[in-house]
Amino acid sequence: MSDVQAATGTFTTEGDAWRFDGALTFDDAAAVFAASQGVALPAGGVVDFARMTRADSTALAIVIALKRRATAEGRTLRVENLPQSLRSLATVYGVDNLID
Repeated sequence: MSDVQAATGTFTTEGDAWRFDGALTFDDAAAVFAASQGVALPAGGVVDFARMTRADSTALAIVIALKRRATAEGRTLRVENLPQSLRSLATVYGVDNLID
């Protein structure tokens, strides 16, 4: 098992998926993003946010950046269990198609 760690939240590789634990806010988004760039995307193409404890709009930016990276690498990435508040925010911003 390998970890992508940040100040508050952490992506952990579990099987062929990434799981996010903790908070993902403005305070640690840059560190989370930078750490994720040094690790191969999950083999199964799934990023699970079920254990996210707190998020703001920067979490949405991280999700979109991960999806863009997957596209650039010719892969698909499926986001699971994203909090409804972030899904609603994506709809308001008009970027909901980028996270599905």
